[in-house]
Amino acid sequence: MRFFLRILGFLLVAGGFVSLVIDGTRAIANSTVAFTPLGATLLAIFPKTFPLIEPAVARHVHPFLWDPVLLSLFTAPTFAVAAVIGLAFLWLGRRPAEPIGFSTKR
Repeated sequence: MRFFLRILGFLLVAGGFVSLVIDGTRAIANSTVAFTPLGATLLAIFPKTFPLIEPAVARHVHPFLWDPVLLSLFTAPTFAVAAVIGLAFLWLGRRPAEPIGFSTKR
């Protein structure tokens, strides 16, 4: 389980870095700073299923989850969301700390 969390974390951090490089390149070319929102990235990746998220969340979970929470998340920059989620997965997949004061030698 730790292995999959660490791999997924590394992939998300790498994807966040790639998104930051793409946004930086676009900012240099256009002479303006503009970051790609997560919603636009997900719509480009999942064009048929992404529009179905709003009705599903509003109907099955709670409408409050859609409007302030998920809409704010979808307007956040892609690189920031990917990096934060990737770092969280890396933290969850870390090795447990060695206990201090206990010897495993016999």
